Amino acid sequence: MPKAPSTLPPPLPADAPDTGALPASYEAGLQELERLVNDLESGQMPLDQLLVSYQRGAALLNFCRDKLQAVEDQIKVLDAGSLKAWSAE
Repeated sequence: MPKAPSTLPPPLPADAPDTGALPASYEAGLQELERLVNDLESGQMPLDQLLVSYQRGAALLNFCRDKLQAVEDQIKVLDAGSLKAWSAE
């Protein structure tokens, strides 16, 4: 039975540029994280690429959490240190 062609890109060569750069925005980081999660859940990734993708996902998750925390901290300052309940008025 012939092997189905892989839809995954080939692994990067050892001299490839660093792909660990942080995204330009929260939205870009979240989009990349969602793509990585889908790729990981597909079960079609070679083991070595799976590990690299998992590590990238962990870095993206920390990046997104840090961005959200920074926004929350700014909101607390604007609201004089206390978050107010949301009311749709």
